[in-house]
Amino acid sequence: MGLLDSVLGQVLGGGQAQQPDGQGLGGLDGLGGGLAGALGGLLADNGEVGGLGGLVSRFEQAGMGDVIGSWIGKGENQPVSGGQLQDALGSDVISGLAQKLGINAATLLPMLATLLPMLVDRLTPRGHAPEEGLGNQDELLSSLSGLLHKG
Repeated sequence: MGLLDSVLGQVLGGGQAQQPDGQGLGGLDGLGGGLAGALGGLLADNGEVGGLGGLVSRFEQAGMGDVIGSWIGKGENQPVSGGQLQDALGSDVISGLAQKLGINAATLLPMLATLLPMLVDRLTPRGHAPEEGLGNQDELLSSLSGLLHKG
């Protein structure tokens, strides 16, 4: 089972991600692809918040620079709550992501709180943000799709 199946299963299904037919999350497969696109739009250099640098700035402005710094740096990732994400990213960004995915913010925020630290950590394996950024949305979408479906 991939990372995305595991996380979505925990968030949406109380930890049970497999359908009786053994096909994983069934109808949520479309959400997985949409989620990769939404996260790509959030983290990409040409995305909604200005890429990883913009994301770091938003977290710093919300007083949570140490949290996102732990995701980028080596060592354990500090957790973040859905409310903290909403504070850092803003209601407009959260609403836009939720609308793209066809879900409400209350469903999206726990998924983001679980996925975003892991993705930022995996996209910055050297322990620092790349000077050139993480790439544009198309480049990043390819990377994210691979990361989200890895076990």
